[in-house]
Amino acid sequence: MRAVYPGSFDPVTNGHLDIIERASKMYEHLTVAVLNNIRKQESSLFTLEERCAMLLECVAQYPNVTVDYFEGLLIDYMQSKNARVIVRGLRAISDFEYEFQINSVNKKLCPDIETVFIMASNEYSYLSSSIVKEVACFGGCIEGLVPESVKKRLSNKSEIK
Repeated sequence: MRAVYPGSFDPVTNGHLDIIERASKMYEHLTVAVLNNIRKQESSLFTLEERCAMLLECVAQYPNVTVDYFEGLLIDYMQSKNARVIVRGLRAISDFEYEFQINSVNKKLCPDIETVFIMASNEYSYLSSSIVKEVACFGGCIEGLVPESVKKRLSNKSEIK
């Protein structure tokens, strides 16, 4: 069965990678799909190409995981890839409330597609891309929050310096 793990991944964190690793064991093929949200391009730290490149580096060890990108509705992307499962990570109840709304709309648009929620591991339950960017922006330690390759890319961003 084909599954898709969608997100902005700006940047990819160790929490994302934890979900990817666990989902890769559950599904025959997992596509990590980076959302190219044209409304958020100005607020993104990394370009679509940079986010895809970071993910490609980070998932190279998983033979059944690929990286792709999409624009528009996730349901349309899912149908174009013949995927039937959306994988989403949950950290807290607030995540669930948001994801529940999105799932309800997705079910209305395409009842055949299921959403599977994977609970964040305890060590990553507080972690988000936004937190990583903010800590990095103020020169804080992001050791253990992102892979080393992402840490280097963060330190090279002029917005972070």
